[in-house]
Amino acid sequence: MALTLLLPSPGNIFNSFCQQPPTSMSRPVLEALTLSTAMKCGLPGGCSLLLRVNASLTLHESLRGLEACSMSLDTQETHCQRVRFPKASYQPQLQVHFDCFEVSVAQSLYITLRTVPNFCGVQLDQQYHVEDCSDEDVGRHVPACFAGKLSYWVDRSRKVVLVQVPESGGPDYYVRLCLKRFTCEDAGAPVRVTANRVSRRVSLPYNQELSCLCLEVSEDVALAAGSGRKDGRTLRSPQSLPQGWSATPDAVRIQTCPFEDDTETLWDAIHYQPVSQALSWEPACPVSGRVSLCWRPGPGARCLELQHSGRPARGRVRYLFVDTQPQLCLKFSTRLGFRVRCPFQQRRFPAWKMTVRPAPAPGRLRVAFSSPSPARFQVCLCPQGKTWPPACRRVLQASSIPAASGDPTEDPAVAFVDIPRDEACAPSTCLQGRRTDVQFSAPQLLCDLQCAAAQGPAA
Repeated sequence: MALTLLLPSPGNIFNSFCQQPPTSMSRPVLEALTLSTAMKCGLPGGCSLLLRVNASLTLHESLRGLEACSMSLDTQETHCQRVRFPKASYQPQLQVHFDCFEVSVAQSLYITLRTVPNFCGVQLDQQYHVEDCSDEDVGRHVPACFAGKLSYWVDRSRKVVLVQVPESGGPDYYVRLCLKRFTCEDAGAPVRVTANRVSRRVSLPYNQELSCLCLEVSEDVALAAGSGRKDGRTLRSPQSLPQGWSATPDAVRIQTCPFEDDTETLWDAIHYQPVSQALSWEPACPVSGRVSLCWRPGPGARCLELQHSGRPARGRVRYLFVDTQPQLCLKFSTRLGFRVRCPFQQRRFPAWKMTVRPAPAPGRLRVAFSSPSPARFQVCLCPQGKTWPPACRRVLQASSIPAASGDPTEDPAVAFVDIPRDEACAPSTCLQGRRTDVQFSAPQLLCDLQCAAAQGPAA
């Protein structure tokens, strides 16, 4: 039977009032909602995508028609169409075909089918995802996917990305480099490549090779679609937009990240503030994983995590009151594995030292600490083993190192504590020295002391 199709009416699927269905409507009247993608060709430069909406229902005397609404999940923009039933309709089963909705590549939609009048609880809902450029027909015929056919080269010596956009005959494009975080943020001025441009190759400079530095290509939808659309929406000129990008909310932007495997530079974004003794790590790209402080007992040894130092790797990670020991490092745990960076191995960072020698009192050893800055230390007796942290005992506090007097003729101040020789020299026993006036400090261990001549720097 013939149905009257009205023009699309503006509306919002969340702002319409409903009324209770009549008691005679005892069984569901809406039976099925069928969605499919169609392609409209014959346009300059390629084809466009449409969404077909079909419905089947059981007719009831109270029904006057059906309304279908399509809402973009990205922009919340909603468009509705309404079909009215002729008064002479007596067929119990009906198939309703709505006019097509204009859609975009890879667009996510929420489709709602309701009765006219709008009866409460009598509706069908369905989420729909439009095919993307990986679909053979869409990728071949829709202009938004032509950008995916571009070629690019990275010239690392000049620090530029060379982009070859599809040759003339296609639409205009905008090409840019951006940092892919929550959104893709500008990392350089975008370049517009017009259809009549002699060379469709552009050069995009960059400062640093980052895993989230991406190449983004967008079709100039405003120029490809003309000055208007069937739904009445007006597109602003690209020149009036930030960075010259199209205002079309559904514009598809194709992204590829040339350096996505180059993650090493992310772990080097470490900074230390001597005044606040703050150690921070702020990667230029989003990283999913965990960060912790650790210390290496010796060259090539496994980096052992410090207690209470684990942090999720979400943006900036900051540690306050950190000791500048060469053995203290940052450990990054990601899906790619582990990375360790030891920022204090450079000579410019001051470090304290621990030595052991005979004390003036018989039967005792003196554990001494030297430091270029004021500090407090403690000594623990620990069993030698592979477990971490070790079950240390007998905590002894050393004297404090005061601030330097400034007199170059004076000997540097030393903190020390005397311990019984028999305890320190017992088999499988280590002396652990640690700084206590900071929150995070790498300990130093002296094991298997040669007590006959207990003297020398800590490893």
